[in-house]
Amino acid sequence: MKNIIFDIDGTLWDSTDVVAESWNEAILEKTGVKANLDGDKLKKLFGKTMDEIGRIILPDLDDEKRAEVCKACYDYEDAYLEKKSGTFYDGVIDTLNKLAENYNLYVVSNCQVGYIETTLRYANMTDKVKDHLCYGDTGLHKGETIKLLMKNNNIDEAIYVGDTQGDFEACEIAGIPMIFANYGFGKVENPDYIINDIKELPALMDELNKK
Repeated sequence: MKNIIFDIDGTLWDSTDVVAESWNEAILEKTGVKANLDGDKLKKLFGKTMDEIGRIILPDLDDEKRAEVCKACYDYEDAYLEKKSGTFYDGVIDTLNKLAENYNLYVVSNCQVGYIETTLRYANMTDKVKDHLCYGDTGLHKGETIKLLMKNNNIDEAIYVGDTQGDFEACEIAGIPMIFANYGFGKVENPDYIINDIKELPALMDELNKK
């Protein structure tokens, strides 16, 4: 098992406070409504696609207007994240650098185009992650996006590190096991493997490769 695919939000970092601030500004600008989003509210939503999140936080808008506001949220988010990083979980950057010595690292997320690149830039990991795909690239369910990344990189075997039940269900679709990041945003029923700290990952991967 030499291929590890990572989720971002709730797995590598927490950007919810920054994103909430940006979305509040975008929603107020486009609708005049004070959304009053905060990091805790977004933690319950992250992992879903922006279309799904939009229907939850903007239920009274028609589809066309909601799509316009969601696009503004992403644009404001990108601008905010250019100036202010999310918070990486303790040990993430050192762990990724250590893993990159022996494993092929990839990222698949339900985010917009540019979000993964911004995260990797802040982590100084742009040259360590071999490829990445997101919902903004594919418009597909995360499981299908994982399958496409694997196909694009001729990967027969991989493991996914994520933090939500949605991640687990995506892994079932992709036909790969999941490592549940139990320090993240969500809960997972009966995951294949569990880590309570990102720093546990290298030892777990080494153990799995001994089997």
